[in-house]
Amino acid sequence: MEITYADNNATTRVAPEVLEALLPYLQDDYFNPSSMYEAARSAAAAVDAARRSLARNLGGVAPREILFTSCATESNNTAILGCAKARPERRHIITTRVEHPAVLTVCQALEREGYELSWIGVDRSGRIDVGQYVRALRPDTLLVTVMHANNETGVIFPIEQLSRLAKETDPEILFHTDATQTAGKLPLDLKRALPHVDLLSFSGHKIHAPKGIGALFIRRGTPCKPLLLGGHQEEGRRGGTENVAFVVGLARALDVAAAHHEEEARRITALRDRLEAALLERIPFARVNGAGAERLGNTLNLSCHFIEGEGMLYQLSAHGICASSGSACTSGSLEPSHVLKAMGVPFTAMHGSVRFSFSRYNSERDVERITEVFPGIVASLRRLSPYWDQKLDRPRDEALAMLEQGDAVDSP
Repeated sequence: MEITYADNNATTRVAPEVLEALLPYLQDDYFNPSSMYEAARSAAAAVDAARRSLARNLGGVAPREILFTSCATESNNTAILGCAKARPERRHIITTRVEHPAVLTVCQALEREGYELSWIGVDRSGRIDVGQYVRALRPDTLLVTVMHANNETGVIFPIEQLSRLAKETDPEILFHTDATQTAGKLPLDLKRALPHVDLLSFSGHKIHAPKGIGALFIRRGTPCKPLLLGGHQEEGRRGGTENVAFVVGLARALDVAAAHHEEEARRITALRDRLEAALLERIPFARVNGAGAERLGNTLNLSCHFIEGEGMLYQLSAHGICASSGSACTSGSLEPSHVLKAMGVPFTAMHGSVRFSFSRYNSERDVERITEVFPGIVASLRRLSPYWDQKLDRPRDEALAMLEQGDAVDSP
């Protein structure tokens, strides 16, 4: 069966250049970089070189401001919990209602422990409510944690503006952003474009590096206590032997992404736009979640009214097409997406969303296959829906009435 992979916001294939770079450190150069003997020096040098490479690609920050972790979840936990432990006198945190579970659940846990949380909403296009954010800022705020771009919709948040507003309220407010979906897709210049961001997280497996490696930028002077205690690795900020091979792979992946960023961004955005236009033309009563907002060029989140997303994914999979209904970390849940709920997506579309996300390895053929297959899947599922009039091949009157409280949708 021909496989069409369109779930790159969940994970990506390892790039050949990355695999070639990391393999020597799984085979010949397998030494512990903390060991004192001569044979281990090349492994230690590889970690140092990778740290310098990441620092350069993040706008020329200091290499020691880069902390290697196992994934973005660990990076996010370290940033949020580490800052909370370092500044126990401050108990107020600001975040959004549409964060990835790696941030959302940490903030919910702190709220149960007595921290005061301000949950910032978004509009129907998924854009953050800046006015609500400004009103939430206080001189005693400990931390702001806001994602750079949403993993489900691709909507990009104005991190430069949000971080500047936080520092103007109180320079001691710490600002963290989860850049897991933007690393390798958007320039991340932490010295010039994002000078007020104190902590930034990302993961390797979203940018064609292996699963099991991530990084956290911690600006010099930022109070952040370690999450993992153990040895002296990472200057005492994270115990545990460094994953040398994957560290090398992460650095190489970001190098490759930076070298081809503009060219690939234009090509991938064109693929996404063609798919979006084709599906909206062929599928009545469909809406693009995030339309009207600035979005990542690789992401299309489409809601088809009157059907269930789970059925769409099963049938797509039967045709060899890999997509998702949102975050891979919440797969298996029967609850509708918390992101779409926060955006006020109508009930009739809440469960019928599917996310297609592209990478440099996608092509016109992928757009063609999805366009050939997906409209037929939607039509077949609607014929089984209690909201659909099979004889008239249109929504029932009561189903259409349910849309009156939601956004307008494309109709035949």
